[in-house]
Amino acid sequence: MSEHARLRAVYRRWAPVYDRLLGPMFRDARRRSIDGMALRPRDAVVLPGVGTGLDLPLLPPVARVAGLDLTPEMLARARRAGGGTVPSLLFGDAQRMPFHDGAFDAAVLHLILSVAPDGRSVLAEACRVLRPRGRIAIFDKFAPERGATPLRRALNTVTGAAGTEITRRFGAMTEGLPVEQLGEESAIRGAYRIVWLRRL
Repeated sequence: MSEHARLRAVYRRWAPVYDRLLGPMFRDARRRSIDGMALRPRDAVVLPGVGTGLDLPLLPPVARVAGLDLTPEMLARARRAGGGTVPSLLFGDAQRMPFHDGAFDAAVLHLILSVAPDGRSVLAEACRVLRPRGRIAIFDKFAPERGATPLRRALNTVTGAAGTEITRRFGAMTEGLPVEQLGEESAIRGAYRIVWLRRL
């Protein structure tokens, strides 16, 4: 089974319960992350790994919203999520987005860099589809830059089976990409990070 097929199977099982189990825990961090981008009414926004659409109601009214996800069951729920702007929701791979270069002003990368088979590819694709000076909001969990501890690596076998990795380093994902960091905050008692980037 390919990694994409495995993830699709995992998140097919998550889809019916994801919002109820994890929605309330992540809501404040999602909102803080989006608010930190200071989105404007004329902006076009992309959400790779849109999932069940928990971010959609948190977006202010903008010109255009596009989201994509690898799991049809998650997308079906995202279509019911609503929000200030009616989104265009597509089945697709965040590592190879079906959008033109420079098509968006902002990207929301929430809990996708630790989920996609190659988180760096997701971030690189976000850079590609953003215009220069486009903004990126990231909410996710990362290992310390010095590397994952043995305990963290052991726990990763459990979290990996549930569809998320906890040993990925943020610095390794951004190295060599045309971005600059604008700010950072901790979230959920330091277990997660909110990071804002700007595409150069």
